[in-house]
Amino acid sequence: MDYLDGLNPSQRAAVEQTEGAVMIVAGAGSGKTRVITYRVAHLIRKDVDPFNILVLTFTNKAAKEMRERIMKVVGNEAKNIWMGTFHSVFAKLLRVESTKIGYPSNFTIYDTDDSKSLIRSIIKEKQLDEKLYNVNFVYNRISSSKNNLVSPAAYLQNAQIQAEDFSTGRGSIGELYQIYAQRCFKSGAMDFDDLLYKTNVLLREHPEVLYKYQNKFKYLMVDEYQDTNYSQYLIVKKLAANNENICVVGDDAQSIYAFRGANIQNILNFEKDYPDLKVYKLEQNYRSTQNIVNVANSIIANNKNQLKKSVFSENETGDKIKVCRAFSDNEEGKIVAEAIAQEHALKGCQYHDFAILYRTNAQSRAMEEALRKLNVPYKIYGGLSFYQRKEIKDLIAYFRLTFNPNDEEAIKRIINYPRRGIGDTTIERIMVAADQNNMTLWEIICDAPKYLDSRSSGAVATFALLIQSFQVMTKTHSAYDTALHIAQHSTLLKDLYSDKSVEGLSRYENIQELLNGIKEFSEREDIEERGLDIFMQDIALLTNDDNDKNPDADTVSLMTIHSAKGLEFDNVFVVGLEENLFPSQMSLSSRTDLEEERRLFYVGITRAGKRLTLSYATSRYRWGTLTSCEPSRFIEEIDARYLELDFKQAQKKSDNPFLDEDRSAWQQKEMFSKPKPHSSVKTSSILPKAHVPSAGFSPSDTSGLQVGMEVEHERFGFGKVIQMEGNKPDLKAVIFFKDLGQKQLLLKFAKLKIIK
Repeated sequence: MDYLDGLNPSQRAAVEQTEGAVMIVAGAGSGKTRVITYRVAHLIRKDVDPFNILVLTFTNKAAKEMRERIMKVVGNEAKNIWMGTFHSVFAKLLRVESTKIGYPSNFTIYDTDDSKSLIRSIIKEKQLDEKLYNVNFVYNRISSSKNNLVSPAAYLQNAQIQAEDFSTGRGSIGELYQIYAQRCFKSGAMDFDDLLYKTNVLLREHPEVLYKYQNKFKYLMVDEYQDTNYSQYLIVKKLAANNENICVVGDDAQSIYAFRGANIQNILNFEKDYPDLKVYKLEQNYRSTQNIVNVANSIIANNKNQLKKSVFSENETGDKIKVCRAFSDNEEGKIVAEAIAQEHALKGCQYHDFAILYRTNAQSRAMEEALRKLNVPYKIYGGLSFYQRKEIKDLIAYFRLTFNPNDEEAIKRIINYPRRGIGDTTIERIMVAADQNNMTLWEIICDAPKYLDSRSSGAVATFALLIQSFQVMTKTHSAYDTALHIAQHSTLLKDLYSDKSVEGLSRYENIQELLNGIKEFSEREDIEERGLDIFMQDIALLTNDDNDKNPDADTVSLMTIHSAKGLEFDNVFVVGLEENLFPSQMSLSSRTDLEEERRLFYVGITRAGKRLTLSYATSRYRWGTLTSCEPSRFIEEIDARYLELDFKQAQKKSDNPFLDEDRSAWQQKEMFSKPKPHSSVKTSSILPKAHVPSAGFSPSDTSGLQVGMEVEHERFGFGKVIQMEGNKPDLKAVIFFKDLGQKQLLLKFAKLKIIK
């Protein structure tokens, strides 16, 4: 059993404890994936049938990596493990059992766009105020209900829920939920939340099915257990109830998804469900330097609601954590971009070794601009996925309709694309006929002459024949041949090919790339089922972490901290550490929300391996107004022994001696005093006070303004002119303000009072 030799004592003990309820509390960078994979391999080595092992993850990427590692130990037996994301595993289970709850086995899986499109249609049909009944709000309300196992009927009967909806003027949400569920059922479709919700319904209403899978899955392992919601928790608990051979792995300190239903109490209260629980703590961090680990520990220690552990590192002590202050968000971008460019030029660091992490997507703008100016290549994560592009969704809608002709959203998307003479009026008539006759859209389409006038029924009947021909094709041809045939005979390929614009060429190439992916899928030997319907299920279940992330691309990574979970980089910049931004203003009303923000900061810190930099701005534009910012309380919570305060500005040393001397004096006056050992950094001294104009403030005539003059600005305060640029009437002055740094002002608009 040489695979066990590389484990530390805690890891090995967790791997070898294969029976009963086990909880592995895995600190950041503690080798969690290795423990999970070796534990599964160890079960198989002990003659447990791989078909009896269920491993649940949160990303396909994690599942793929684990399976590959297990294969290195036990060989091809690893292919027989039920392993994947919650949604992919239970979609597979529902394909087998869905007829028991009234769904066809070829049900469509609606992605978020499909769901929102259907909700938008229902809101319009009910003639509700589209601003009040915002699609995103309604979608999230329905999603939350499903994750808490609240059915449409229960929603409408719950007095508290109804009172809440009526108090906000949205008393029809329950009705929208009910109609949405009915329309999905009629279309033979499930959305992402349904994959778990319907699994719960199946296991609750069909004891024989529950018994079947309790006996099949004799050993359960759940990764990232702190991220499970109520629906996931209940499925796992039911499946494990018979054998109680359940192992959950996670870190309560990295629970950051409450906004999408994750319940940290699932891991904090796990022992209440399993009194004989054995707990193993993986506390050695192999990723980060000692200083980074110490900073992370000092932060998370402020949370009261947690499982106590002592994370440590035996790596090098490493650099202290740099704290940078900027006068504005744009200057913060400069500081970060210049630091990356310098490390790349002088130390030979690769760009892909750097990550810039922020609390909100909007913060990427200043970072992008600064990186572009220095020609530093970067990539933003969390953008549009390949499979969310319009042309891709169009072709996939043809695939979906081929396998499930009752798919209402697919019909509406492609019935007249490419254009075939079926206008909006005809589509509305089809929908009205379906509603009046309690039939599906497809049933009306297949019998078009009966329900539509002769002028429009011909085009609709031709469309029906086209889809039926595709259905015949799937029975005799491979996934790739079928997909290519559909792309060609739907005329979608021809339509894209005829668009010779740059965008049109890109869309055509994207379709070619999709077909290439299907070709590769159809030739895979590591899976048994390689049909086009299986390919569609796989891409429908892609998680955000699986989309288009090329670790070999030499680019700086920009992303929110939520997107960064599970990733690691040698050099990490966590930016925008300001009150009301990080922690978010939305989180300051309760300890529960504030502790989640602190866990989010902890996740950001622990992505760093060698060097960590924290930064904040003392002013930031919000909704067009320059606002003073206060440094985040999280900086104050860090033990000052591990910090290096770097308040140099992004601007290079100038030729103006006054500027350098003045800036130096200002920095010495305002800078943190040197922290004493065991003390916390106090940040209140560095917050610039809002400028109050002098008594009798009145703008001067600036036509004679010169370098060296001291001025007062109504908002920016006192400063000195360091440079004049341009010609009248567009003369500009570069002024160094003591509280905000360097700014360039157009004199014909600037309101300046000349002091001397």
